[in-house]
Amino acid sequence: MTRWGMAIDTDRCTGCGACVVACHAENNIQTVGEEEARNGRAMHWMRIERHYEGVFPDVRIRFMPVLCQHCAAAPCEPVCPVYATYRNPEGLNAMVYSRCIGTRYCANNCPYSVRFFNWHGGEWPEPLQLQLNPDVAVRPAGVMEKCTFCVQRIQDVKGRARSEDRPVLDGEIRTACAQSCPAQAIVFGDLEDPTSRVAQLARSDRAERLLGDLGTNPSVIYLKGGE
Repeated sequence: MTRWGMAIDTDRCTGCGACVVACHAENNIQTVGEEEARNGRAMHWMRIERHYEGVFPDVRIRFMPVLCQHCAAAPCEPVCPVYATYRNPEGLNAMVYSRCIGTRYCANNCPYSVRFFNWHGGEWPEPLQLQLNPDVAVRPAGVMEKCTFCVQRIQDVKGRARSEDRPVLDGEIRTACAQSCPAQAIVFGDLEDPTSRVAQLARSDRAERLLGDLGTNPSVIYLKGGE
């Protein structure tokens, strides 16, 4: 039994945005530009939120990377009329892009605002098409998009481990955001493995879930900052 999850240490995060850039590059996410962003058509599978603590002038800023939470009880799944989004056996909230008809019901029902409608489809004038990741499909216009926990990397490592007749090692799978984080604030692994680093962090006294009172049971755990 596997449940992929992520732990994000908000005490380490500096808000540099390297994870957001890496996510764009890894997953062939288009850059829509300022005009479309002003129209509410931004396209980011991951964003950095800022939170202010304290009273001026003694104010501290906390940064929180927010992405699809891959909820065990995901509100987006039951409202999809074509079952384009579903929970797979390894705990990922998966998307079938060829089935999605872009109703946006899932985005409206997501309390984390981490689903995005693809208004235009990918456009990469030459030679920018050479930067596209061949392991990730380029999504057409009219579908919903979101973080996949870099499922292509998960499948790649699982395939190599299977060919070598061994289990997947803890820390062997690294999402693009975790790999690029200079502060090592992001840890990815199997929450069902009690010896994994992510499972140990999930049991920490600092561990909390975003909007945990909603009962969505996310697979992303945030480690709250110290005083």
